[in-house]
Amino acid sequence: MTYPFLRPFGAFYGLLTDVRNHLYTKRFIRSFRPAQYCINIGNLTVGGTGKTPMAEYLIRQLAEGHRLAVLSRGYGRRTKGFRIAGPADTAETLGDEPLQVYQKFGRTVTVCVGEQRAGALAQLQVLRPDIDTVILDDAFQHRAVEAHVNLLLNDYNRPFYADHPFPAGRLRERRHGARRADAVIVTKCPDNLPNSDQQLIAARIQRYTRPGTSVFFAGLRYEAPVAYANNQPNNTIREVVLVSGIASVVSLETYVRQQFTLIRHLTFGDHHAYTLSDLAEIRQACPPGAAILTTEKDRVKLNALLTAEERATLPFYYLPVAVYFLNREEELLSLLTVAG
Repeated sequence: MTYPFLRPFGAFYGLLTDVRNHLYTKRFIRSFRPAQYCINIGNLTVGGTGKTPMAEYLIRQLAEGHRLAVLSRGYGRRTKGFRIAGPADTAETLGDEPLQVYQKFGRTVTVCVGEQRAGALAQLQVLRPDIDTVILDDAFQHRAVEAHVNLLLNDYNRPFYADHPFPAGRLRERRHGARRADAVIVTKCPDNLPNSDQQLIAARIQRYTRPGTSVFFAGLRYEAPVAYANNQPNNTIREVVLVSGIASVVSLETYVRQQFTLIRHLTFGDHHAYTLSDLAEIRQACPPGAAILTTEKDRVKLNALLTAEERATLPFYYLPVAVYFLNREEELLSLLTVAG
């Protein structure tokens, strides 16, 4: 949603970000070029464009043959500074999304957080010198680091080329910030998005990118609900109460309505820190015979609130999700190895 009456303020905000970007581009302010090969995933908008599923996609594609790390700011954590994830960490010490990645990939991938990415990368180089590739999560505006590849994500449902800078819209900077992208990935696309629509969207995006910048199209594929209790999938669930604390719920709710009988959708703010009171509200909203269905990101926080008995007996499930490309996947993967 945009607010036309706030556009003068948005123009001023956009001017400030332009000045900042100009200082970095002209090297009046120096950027840090890390020793590790860095792939930056980011966006121009406030809110979810699917950065964490994209990071997980890259992990799956690059883990073989590389010593990988994922570096996030750790939004919502109560700690400060650089931190490498370990078995004792929680959403409060890491943030919900880094914890999700650690719980899924921590045996093979180093997961770390640090609000100052340049300093974090330097420390990582000292502590883990064997790591050769780092996925930077949500660092497109973090100009203090000069990544080797910049992947700009754009939500199909909320294209940046139709948006405006904050507070008139959701943009963190003006549209021409897309010129820093080495590739643009349109996320959350419908499965059957026609080639003609892809070409039209790509043409609108390429008005703001460097000449020759490729535009790719990706969707989200949801899998069978998985039980909190035993991490086993369940294909028999029919009625659900959906619980989500994410930035954009359009794709999620659309899918749930198509696949299940949605009794109620309890929505919380993005990165919401769940409490026992929230847990009681969720349990009360779920009638007998129904399941409580959450996202993976919400699961890492809600699961920590459950006792062992509650986890074993209450019908809590999470919905795994993965990125897939509508076409030209190999072209994107080849770009990751030659850019920079």
